[in-house]
Amino acid sequence: MVNVKTKVTLIGAKLAKQGLDFVYEGDSRTECEKCKVRKACHNLQRGRKYRVAAVRTNTRHDCPVHDEAVIAVDVMEAPVIALIGADMAISNSKVSYEFSCPRTGCRSYPLCRPDGVIEGEKYVVGEVLGNAPDVCERGRALKLVELRPL
Repeated sequence: MVNVKTKVTLIGAKLAKQGLDFVYEGDSRTECEKCKVRKACHNLQRGRKYRVAAVRTNTRHDCPVHDEAVIAVDVMEAPVIALIGADMAISNSKVSYEFSCPRTGCRSYPLCRPDGVIEGEKYVVGEVLGNAPDVCERGRALKLVELRPL
């Protein structure tokens, strides 16, 4: 069994549910600037997708941003479902993800530019899930895969 590395962070108490996936958007609120637990809330990588692995309910911190409070959770980097070129869709291979398609109206666009993937970063192709659900408007052969951060 593979040991998954987790990290402790703080999230809103109403959001803190095991299995929740979220993309960390970063620190952009002025309310956070003088907060005593700011570093614990903002210790994740902006743009990366995370999954709550465990909720630690023993401590709550007041928060001007979140309705109730924030509580500690263990998070791990979550896999992202994406479309990549069929020639790169090989399980356990390393790929550098590039956003190259400008066709925002395409039905597959959200899978070609999925939330939680950072352009230019390296990922490992987990499972190859199959062919693209739609034909690529640019004529590319695409496969649906699970990407995991390297």
